[in-house]
Amino acid sequence: MDNDDQGNGADVPEIELIIKASTIDGRRKGACLFCQEYFMDLYLLAELKTISLKVTTVDMQKPPPDFRSNFEATPPPILIDGGLAVLENEKIERHIMKNIPGGHNLFVQDKEVATLIENVYSKFKLMLLKKDDASMRSLLAQLGKIDDHLGKKETRFLTGDTLCCFDCELMPRLQHIRVAGSFFVTGFAVPDNLNFLWKYMANMYSLDAFSQSCPADQDIINHYKLQQGVKMKKHEELETPTYTTSLPEGVTP
Repeated sequence: MDNDDQGNGADVPEIELIIKASTIDGRRKGACLFCQEYFMDLYLLAELKTISLKVTTVDMQKPPPDFRSNFEATPPPILIDGGLAVLENEKIERHIMKNIPGGHNLFVQDKEVATLIENVYSKFKLMLLKKDDASMRSLLAQLGKIDDHLGKKETRFLTGDTLCCFDCELMPRLQHIRVAGSFFVTGFAVPDNLNFLWKYMANMYSLDAFSQSCPADQDIINHYKLQQGVKMKKHEELETPTYTTSLPEGVTP
C-alpha cells in the first residue's frame, strides 16, 4: 500500500480514499477513472483545508488480507470518513456532497454541461471497439461540442472559473482518450484546432489536483489492454512511467 497525505489540521476531519493500484507495478496509482475523479474532488477540499486527505493504493491482483476481510469483494474507490466506509460510486459522490465539509460547493447543477460530457466516454469506448471512421468521427464531433461550449463560456473550466465536479469527471476521461486513443486507434488524435479544449486541458494540467491524481500513460494503456485480453510484455513492467501533458504550439493555460 502507498500513502499520500494532503492537508493537515487538528480540527479538520480525516478522510481516507482507497484507490486501485497500478496493474503494472501494484504500487503507484492505477488508471481507474472513478478513483481519479474522487481523488481530485477530495484533493481540492484538502487544498482548501476543510479536510485532511490520505490516499491509499491497493493492488487488486493481490489485495492484503485486511482489505479482503474489511471490504470482501468490493473494489475501490472506497471512502473512509471517521471509521465509516462508503462503498459504491454513487454513494461516495453523495457522501462528498452532503457530509464532507466544503463538498457541496463542488457539486454545481448544470444540465447543459451534464448532457455535454455524459456521452464522451461511451463514444471513446465504441471507437476502441470498432476502430472505424464512423466511431472516430462521432467521438471527434463530441469533443468539438465541448470545444464550442468552452469557447462560448470563455471561462477556465466547464461551468466557470473554479473547478467543479464536472471537471473532475471529464478531465480523467479526456486523458484516457488522449493517451489510449492514439495508442490503439491508428490516425486518432485530439485535433490541434480544438483551441478551447486544449486551453482547458492546459488549465487542468497546471493543477496539483490533476497532476497528483493522474495515472501514468503506461497504466492507462494497460487498463485497456487488460479489457481486450492482451498480455503485458515483460519490458513494459520495467519502463519508467511517463505522463503525457504536452500541448500544441501556442496553447497556454
